[in-house]
Amino acid sequence: MKVYNLTSTQTLNISLLKAWDFFSSPKNLKEITPPHMGFKINYVSGGERMYPGQIIKYIVNVLPGVPVKWTTEITHVSEPNFFVDEQRFGPYAMWHHQHHFKEVPEGVMMTDIVNYAIPYGFIGRLANWLFVEKQVKKIFAHRHQVLENYFNHKTQTV
Repeated sequence: MKVYNLTSTQTLNISLLKAWDFFSSPKNLKEITPPHMGFKINYVSGGERMYPGQIIKYIVNVLPGVPVKWTTEITHVSEPNFFVDEQRFGPYAMWHHQHHFKEVPEGVMMTDIVNYAIPYGFIGRLANWLFVEKQVKKIFAHRHQVLENYFNHKTQTV
């Protein structure tokens, strides 16, 4: 199984606690997911407060008009510095997503480290090369822009 890696870093002009409150709440996933993906949470175990073992079930369009069920487990939590989510059921053979938050002079440096694998052997590797990797990068680019607008947008005074 070929494992692919994506690392994304962004500095946000917010406090560490504000970053944690935003990113550790499943309800905010929809806000940072591209609208065309039709992201919808169906179930969150144990309420809003994140904890190891928490299960989140949702539906997302991996391709236009192709909704899939995806189940994620929060496997590690070290508030307010990092958490890890792993796919338990969904479109990938494996999805492991680390979310790291570090206080820096400008606010918070957020680092995402994603390791994923595509099922179906050679066909999966070809699919990754043709479109999956591009799609994952576009999702993170969209997320980057949304977070810039939410947290780093500076209003100009006249």
